[in-house]
Amino acid sequence: MVETNRKYIFDFDSTLTRVEALDVLAEITLKDGSSKAKVLEEIQHITNLGIDGDISFTESLERRIQLLRATKGDLVPLVQQLKQKISKSIEENKEFFRNNAEDIYVISCGFKEFIDPIVAEYDIPSERVFANTFKFDAAGNIIGFDETNVLSKHNGKIDCLKNLDLEGEVQVIGDGYSDYVMREAGIADKFFAYTENVHRTKAADNADYITPNLNEFLYVNNLPRKISYPKNRIKILLLENVHPDAFEHLSEEGFSVELLKHALPEEELMERIKGVHVLGIRSKTQVTKKVLEAADRLLVVGAFCIGTTQIDLETAKKNGVVVFNAPYSNTRSVVELAIGQIIMLKRSIFARSTEIHQGKWFKTALNSQEVRGKNLGIIGYGNIGKQLSVLAEAMGMRVYYYDIADRLALGNATKCKTLEELLAISDVVTLHIDDNKANKNFIGEQQFSQMRDGAVFVNLSRGFVVDIKALVAALQSKKLSGAAVDVYPEEPRSNGAFKTELQGLENVILTPHIGGSTEEAQRDIADFVPNKIMDYINSGNTVDAVNFPNIRLPKQQNAHRFLHIHDNVPGIMAKINEVLAKYELNISGQYLSTDSEVGYVITDLDKDYNDDVFRELKAIKGTIRFRVLY
Repeated sequence: MVETNRKYIFDFDSTLTRVEALDVLAEITLKDGSSKAKVLEEIQHITNLGIDGDISFTESLERRIQLLRATKGDLVPLVQQLKQKISKSIEENKEFFRNNAEDIYVISCGFKEFIDPIVAEYDIPSERVFANTFKFDAAGNIIGFDETNVLSKHNGKIDCLKNLDLEGEVQVIGDGYSDYVMREAGIADKFFAYTENVHRTKAADNADYITPNLNEFLYVNNLPRKISYPKNRIKILLLENVHPDAFEHLSEEGFSVELLKHALPEEELMERIKGVHVLGIRSKTQVTKKVLEAADRLLVVGAFCIGTTQIDLETAKKNGVVVFNAPYSNTRSVVELAIGQIIMLKRSIFARSTEIHQGKWFKTALNSQEVRGKNLGIIGYGNIGKQLSVLAEAMGMRVYYYDIADRLALGNATKCKTLEELLAISDVVTLHIDDNKANKNFIGEQQFSQMRDGAVFVNLSRGFVVDIKALVAALQSKKLSGAAVDVYPEEPRSNGAFKTELQGLENVILTPHIGGSTEEAQRDIADFVPNKIMDYINSGNTVDAVNFPNIRLPKQQNAHRFLHIHDNVPGIMAKINEVLAKYELNISGQYLSTDSEVGYVITDLDKDYNDDVFRELKAIKGTIRFRVLY
């Protein structure tokens, strides 16, 4: 425990708890009646007037109690509800209250009847709780409050703190202007505006520190805390109009998040990434070696898409930056588009639709075929290829697939030994290979020549894997009867003009890289990737990282957690454990995973440590990054 000569004065409502207790009491007592909403709104309005100092607290209290119509019996369910509404960061730092119990006070304009039983669980005894008390009539109805109590008066907190005559540095932690006045009066040394539950401008504007959570307060005071680095200090930059759910998930977790609608060019990103801990991108942002070298605090890159070729994965790994993507979240969306395009192409639907738009009627079965009974050739039998296989077979297609990896067939799908075998047998060829740079022009003139005459071709994978000139030639020569293309060798960074040699060709469906762009897919991605990011930031888990050794960690319990990323060279683990042994730190759990270049070790310790420990761990030769979680 850090030795200090400080006294900590906590407010109760909207600080220790997430709510104003009298508002909750109003919810209990006014649960019936058509005027409930109106009365609740009035009570909340009066509460805010009193907190901000716009009316005297005495007036605020009198007006609210008159509206409450509460009884002594209503205080029982009130206490039960308040126990479920403790502020998140207060609850997770219970140890702070226990370790500093003699120096913590509660000064509140609320009421001891409901405050005492709540704070007792945090080792704050009734004698260090200063609050109002109710008056009851013989029937147990709340009829008023003790008007002789200084806390029932306007600015009563000033007189209360004066009367305590505390020694040492006095710090006040609260959400309202009524808490700040103790600092303004000169009887408190610092005022921390607590904004975890509500941000009151008048209090924040006058604060010595704005404190989004208790972890930030403890960090500023260099006190032991649940997490070593407050989440509000972790900066996240989301680019390319990532789904707003991602912003919401990460913000609700307590991180500082900035959302931009567009991609950033290299030079601008190199400047903007300074001080950023987490970068979220889609497919257009290039996270190059220069960008990664310019990043001074970067821990994670989250790709809100399947592909990761836009990220220099090797440089990221060498710099200790973990990369996550979303390999499954938009699979269904891509598959449904592929199915739709196959049907549209085999029925020549777009040609007939264009004729109608031009005022022409041409009812014909020419070049219009069912997909049932046709041979579908799937190149790339990964997540998308497999699901397409199942849906296509359900529609009556005969499915063939080719993959360089040994993939187990689903349903009645038939594996082809060579690409040539698949091309020769397929009426429809659909491409679903990965973004490996070695796949450039994977399908070109030779492959188109090996396809059946009149086959159709679908590319929903990557633009650079198809030779566009060869595709145009195959369509113009009628070797192919149609094609659907969603991806292109070069794509613009933002919406606007676009040109491709495929424009104007008959029975060709062109879409602007929207295979995974459905509301459902974007919501799934906005859930999956932030969860991976938060899991790594909060616990060190690297499961599903694309460039890093994968470690799945057990839930951490009452221990400190050290994360050490290092070059995979002999002897580093021994050096880490030598340092821990030197400081007599007991290891309660240790987890290691390596690849050919990097080692990642997580150590859980059940004993407090000092700063010398991690200074020595950082100094071990070969260390890439060291981080303390708790």
